[in-house]
Formats: sequence, structure tokens, C-alpha cells
Amino acid sequence: MGLWTLLEGLLLFANALAILNEDRFLTPRGWSFQEFPGGKVKSLKGQVIGLINATQYLRVPLTILNVVSIVVKLVSG
Repeated sequence: MGLWTLLEGLLLFANALAILNEDRFLTPRGWSFQEFPGGKVKSLKGQVIGLINATQYLRVPLTILNVVSIVVKLVSG
């Protein structure tokens, strides 16, 4: 397993987090920011929710990284 494979795996994981819809998927399972009044997100669950929320705001850079990844795959074979 090389560095490129690891980076591709992290990109795929970030894509998976970015497409999660808070209203349809996260809130019914109890994974929304509404459960943490006052912004106290020190727990592991709060940190994961923060990570999911952050990846949803970074959709444009993720799209650019996906295009770069696809171009590299096309060029390198």
C-alpha cells in the first residue's frame, strides 16, 4: 500500500462524510449539533459530529481533489 492509495482512501472517506444529510440521516439517529447546547462538543460523539459538519462545508475543495484524483488516474493508468 503506497502513499497514493492511502490518500485516495482518505478522500473517499471524506466524500462519504460530506454526502451525509443531517436532516434525513443524522438527526433521526441522534447525531446532530442540536444535542449539544452551548457548543460543548468535547466528547467523542461531539467530535465526530463536528468532523461530519466540517466535511459538509468543504464540498468545493473535495470536488477539486476528486477531479485531481481522476485526472491522475487517467494519466497514470
